[in-house]
Amino acid sequence: QLQLVESGGDLVQPGGSLRLSCAASGFTLDYYQIGWFRQAPGKEREGVSCISSSGGTTNYADSVKGRFTISRDNAKNTVYLQMNSLKPEDTAVYYCAAATDSWVVAHVACTVNGYDYWGQGTQVTVSS
Repeated sequence: QLQLVESGGDLVQPGGSLRLSCAASGFTLDYYQIGWFRQAPGKEREGVSCISSSGGTTNYADSVKGRFTISRDNAKNTVYLQMNSLKPEDTAVYYCAAATDSWVVAHVACTVNGYDYWGQGTQVTVSS
């Protein structure tokens, strides 16, 4: 069974940092573009960042550019999201997923549509 599992969420003060991990079970991440998404209470799920299968191309939502960094370690079958300078508005459940739509892959797009094998999510709360 193909599955992605997120971890690393926590309660952190504004200005703090967290590193989220997205680990694959049942398949090899090497061939997949991976995206990080988040959903805050009462809001739609949105794309945060995505990384091509090779790791050579990354994209970020404007709201996180310069603060978040996505990376992958294919040897560990894991994708990471380093989050620095966290703000209260970053509070959300964070999900990772694998891209399965050819257009999404070709454009390294961080759109919710076009991704499958969603994990269960990890809660990130930024509050003093």
